[in-house]
Amino acid sequence: MSNSLRRVPTTIITGFLGAGKTTIIRNLLENPGKRRLAVIVNEFGDMGFDGEVLKGCGLESCPEENVVELANGCICCTVADDFQPALEDILSRQPPVDHILIETSGLALPKPLVQAFNWPDIRARVTVDGVVAVADGDALARGLVAHDMSALDEQRAADDSLDHDNPVEEVFEDQIACADLVLLSKADLIDDEAKARALHLLEHSLGASVKVVPVKNGAISHEVLLGLGANVEDEIENRKTHHDGEHDHEHDDFDGFALHLDDIGETAAFVERLEAVGALDDVLRIKGFANIEDKPMRLVVQGVGARVQTHFDRPWNDGEQRGTQLVVIGLHGLDRVRIERLLLA
Repeated sequence: MSNSLRRVPTTIITGFLGAGKTTIIRNLLENPGKRRLAVIVNEFGDMGFDGEVLKGCGLESCPEENVVELANGCICCTVADDFQPALEDILSRQPPVDHILIETSGLALPKPLVQAFNWPDIRARVTVDGVVAVADGDALARGLVAHDMSALDEQRAADDSLDHDNPVEEVFEDQIACADLVLLSKADLIDDEAKARALHLLEHSLGASVKVVPVKNGAISHEVLLGLGANVEDEIENRKTHHDGEHDHEHDDFDGFALHLDDIGETAAFVERLEAVGALDDVLRIKGFANIEDKPMRLVVQGVGARVQTHFDRPWNDGEQRGTQLVVIGLHGLDRVRIERLLLA
């Protein structure tokens, strides 16, 4: 069947901040099972970090032009202006795309996104093959949906003026409730007992017959992840979530901003400053790229709470503007001045 007549399957990959979505997608791009892939990355903030990581793969199965970034808010709120044109662009590519991956913002609610696939012009061209939720196994084993949420819980419980319903937990539970498959990431960091605790926390949000698959180092076979054939848009209304009927905007409880810093002189001291920022109660995630003086390669920075990971991913390209750019994501009302002061110390 020609690409113009068939509906192209699309996999939505959702998951909380730092769960490992980009790593899983990158590994999938390297082993696509003879599929030609395209990726839509829905970033939170004005710097396309995850898209840049995926564009750097240099793979024939997903060339750089097949990675599309949408950074103007959640996809479901910008269907006509951003999402539909992005799909049309991808579907016009030659050779044709066999499968589309959508990496949502870590703060996204998957149900409104799936509902957007029922727009007539979209429904005629693509179908939701499956919703895959990535859950941080290391955090869940410690009873958290993400790194270092206990301080946030204590702060909310102590303040009677705050809404004690935890929106972070509700977002996480909605992601699991909408999933056709759950990937328990970072399984290499936990033992069997810890894995059992993580699975127990997932159980009450899982839909009927939904499987949980442990993933080590982001490696997952295309045979497991793609080709689920769920046609989720046809029955998404049956997946009950906390936010049914009240999707004003799921980002209202969160905030984020981009920073441009001078070149970094010494990596270890820079990481210490990043860890200090990540330890703040209202900071959830730090990610970006850094230019280390006297180093020819770009340093990738990914921080979840006070846990910061770095690695050099590729040389700076000829003519590319070298620099240090970071995105900080956290709860609404982030203290930007304090964060900048810590990073510049």
